[in-house]
Amino acid sequence: MKYIQAEYSGPLNGQVHIPGAKNSSLALLAAACLADDIVTLEGIPRIDDIRVIAGIGQDIGMGMKREGGTIVVDPRWIHSAVIDPGKASSYRASYYFAGALLSKFGRVTIGFPGGDDFVSRPIDQHMKAFQALGAQVRFFKEHYVVEAAELHGADIYFDTVTSGATMNAMLAAVRAKGRTRLYNAAVDPEVVDTATFLNRLGARIYGAGTDRIRIEGVPYLNGGTHAVIPDRLIAGAFLMAAGLQGGQVTVMDAIPEHLGALLAKMEEIGMTVECGEGRITAYGTGAPKATRIRTGMYPGFATDLQQPMTALLLQAKGKSIVTERVFPKRFAHVPQLRRLGADIEIRKESAMIRGGLPLQGGWVHATDVRAGTCLLLAGLAAEGSTCITGVEHIERGYEDVIGSFRSIGAKLSMREMDAQSLPERYRLQGS
Repeated sequence: MKYIQAEYSGPLNGQVHIPGAKNSSLALLAAACLADDIVTLEGIPRIDDIRVIAGIGQDIGMGMKREGGTIVVDPRWIHSAVIDPGKASSYRASYYFAGALLSKFGRVTIGFPGGDDFVSRPIDQHMKAFQALGAQVRFFKEHYVVEAAELHGADIYFDTVTSGATMNAMLAAVRAKGRTRLYNAAVDPEVVDTATFLNRLGARIYGAGTDRIRIEGVPYLNGGTHAVIPDRLIAGAFLMAAGLQGGQVTVMDAIPEHLGALLAKMEEIGMTVECGEGRITAYGTGAPKATRIRTGMYPGFATDLQQPMTALLLQAKGKSIVTERVFPKRFAHVPQLRRLGADIEIRKESAMIRGGLPLQGGWVHATDVRAGTCLLLAGLAAEGSTCITGVEHIERGYEDVIGSFRSIGAKLSMREMDAQSLPERYRLQGS
């Protein structure tokens, strides 16, 4: 069993290059299925979810070849739209294959999405979009089937803002006949990135980045080249690391405009932020101020950043409140932080944090990638050694978590041990 050992590291200083966005990459690789020629995607990170997609691609006949930081996708020989349920259930964004393959094959069979589970993320808005375009959806025990003899443009009103369903609806509508209009659409950078990529291939998508998107269906898509945007969530985690003990961290290849809510909150707690062309530098004082966080859909404070922010607020004297409005149950990291001495109380959808107390190293378990980031940051600020299990979750989002954090002075190492050697009370996930 692998685990990460984190040691108290003091102020973190240095610079780190930010990889391509995971959430964009997963949509872009599925979107490449829509093309009728070879597609080149630059900046796709080397993470476990991408390796699962490579396996799915091999099963259905989609060629994928990595050349350094570039992946060349050949969708011309795709012969199947049946996605292995086991592979589909190993990561959340598998549902994009439904939208991408539906217009080409008329029928897609796919397992239910897996990955991080914040009390079963619903996919009802995805199904609503498919049905509006003329598809039938049937659910079975371990998979579902989306089927349509022909897709026709439609007006789709999302009941809630959802980036995943917005992107999936775009994928399905790109080759549908006629005009599709999406209302209450998500405005995330990853939505814009996916639309930009599809437009490069010949799609006609207008308004991405606003809450109304119009898609004029086209009969085919060309090949092309596209560079994925940098991962704003990873960039945010490294910037917050500067505030733990008063360090200075520069993230390279980042887009400041994608992190507006976080940067404003960092300045509110006393950090200094300097933005340049493709780079952001954060300066910590070592004494952050307590504050209140309320998550929301982009451009609000990202739910994926509230867990790492919790680790930073443990260093702030006073009472901070983190309210989770996107996934109200996203607090699996809190019992783990308590093992390190954190004083946090959960009240409904809010975490009440009493910061400024010393943390002491111990054994903790990551249940998802952002929770893992939170525990890693807390471990770097805790006295002694902190050992983090559930490494597979962290590796779903980070290309080289050890090397990246070491580049800013973090004392981290990857270790191996027999699971039976782990103290019994720590063997159960999330115990």
